[in-house]
Amino acid sequence: MAAVWQQVLAVDARYNAYRTPTFPQFRTQYIRRRSQLLRENAKAGHPPALRRQYLRLRGQLLGQRYGPLSEPGSARAYSNSIVRSSRTTLDRMEDFEDDPRALGARGHRRSVSRGSYQLQAQMNRAVYEDRPPGSVVPTSVAEASRAMAGDTSLSENYAFAGMYHVFDQHVDEAVPRVRFANDDRHRLACCSLDGSISLCQLVPAPPTVLRVLRGHTRGVSDFAWSLSNDILVSTSLDATMRIWASEDGRCIREIPDPDGAELLCCTFQPVNNNLTVVGNAKQNVHVMNISTGKKVKGGSSKLTGRVLALSFDAPGRLLWAGDDRGSVFSFLFDMATGKLTKAKRLVVHEGSPVTSISARSWVSREARDPSLLINACLNKLLLYRVVDNEGTLQLKRSFPIEQSSHPVRSIFCPLMSFRQGACVVTGSEDMCVHFFDVERAAKAAVNKLQGHSAPVLDVSFNCDESLLASSDASGMVIVWRREQK
Repeated sequence: MAAVWQQVLAVDARYNAYRTPTFPQFRTQYIRRRSQLLRENAKAGHPPALRRQYLRLRGQLLGQRYGPLSEPGSARAYSNSIVRSSRTTLDRMEDFEDDPRALGARGHRRSVSRGSYQLQAQMNRAVYEDRPPGSVVPTSVAEASRAMAGDTSLSENYAFAGMYHVFDQHVDEAVPRVRFANDDRHRLACCSLDGSISLCQLVPAPPTVLRVLRGHTRGVSDFAWSLSNDILVSTSLDATMRIWASEDGRCIREIPDPDGAELLCCTFQPVNNNLTVVGNAKQNVHVMNISTGKKVKGGSSKLTGRVLALSFDAPGRLLWAGDDRGSVFSFLFDMATGKLTKAKRLVVHEGSPVTSISARSWVSREARDPSLLINACLNKLLLYRVVDNEGTLQLKRSFPIEQSSHPVRSIFCPLMSFRQGACVVTGSEDMCVHFFDVERAAKAAVNKLQGHSAPVLDVSFNCDESLLASSDASGMVIVWRREQK
């Protein structure tokens, strides 16, 4: 969406908190419809002057109806955040194949802040401390989060009404990864050690498996959606990665691992989806160009063990990788070339596999530092603070779970910018899904979902937190429905 339309949506989201205060579901539908309309307008190619005029008039009309904005810097902050390209990943791949020289230009379509993590944390604290007690922190997504989630407490917000649906097409083989599509409420995918990937649609009822992607000859260890959801990349124990078109399920390209080793994890570079990072069983991390199917020069590095987990920060400048020897490495990522530079190493616990890494730049009003969430087979979920722009980690706290051998994963909840407290969700070998408040000093457990009959390996929220999906070691995927307040 063009930057001006992003500002318009930010203004609408800010004022949306004043609309129908007793009907949060209406506010949810309103802001999602506004987002859809603005995205359509962004593709229409209106002159920049007309867009700016619309933003000004929209702000004036909403100001007359509801009063002036209490935080005039919010829209400006929103416009400075990463702006997504309106073109699909497939479009960019086709363009690159026509003209390889275009990659450098297209790799920088979205603006990225160059400030350090220390400066970011200081700015977060300064903004927070200037606010009156009990007020909302003006992050770029705070009002959008409030509009979608409503004014509920943390415990109320993560109360679930029960199972929405159960997918069992992969029963008898573990499902190590389940993921909702980006900014989507009802599209879901999961991969299985039976060698396939399922694309599922939850609405209209009944939920269905749209298609099953087949081609890998051994188990699929990981997959990721592209930013525009038009393609998926998958990694497999058959030592290949595959690029899939989500619309029709065709395999666009098969890329062998440069080392001929089992591929264990993957992630898209968040700014340039032509680049994907993979980790393999020969202890190597590789940056792969999915348009050419080749390894990026200077984009490889060796860890101390098999690479099990990968995660970028939001701007795509820092990459963390975890291995089965208990180490987490940070890398500086060169946005122009894709080159990796090893920066820091943290030994979480010698010999304990790091099975999951999730990064977040702003967790909540109380947790204002960039953070990393790590599972490491220690019967604990670990929350680290990122203290500098080289990815140095400092342990903040831990939460008790059962994990000693299985590749359990965890996530930050997507909507948490405005709440008192913030929630993280994790699987566990006790066959439950656990919710923890990262800022509650005592009794951090917020909720526990029971229903699986095997260790829960992965969890994923949809974009407005109305649905949560969890997968387990027996191949079952459960979609949970949040209670409507």
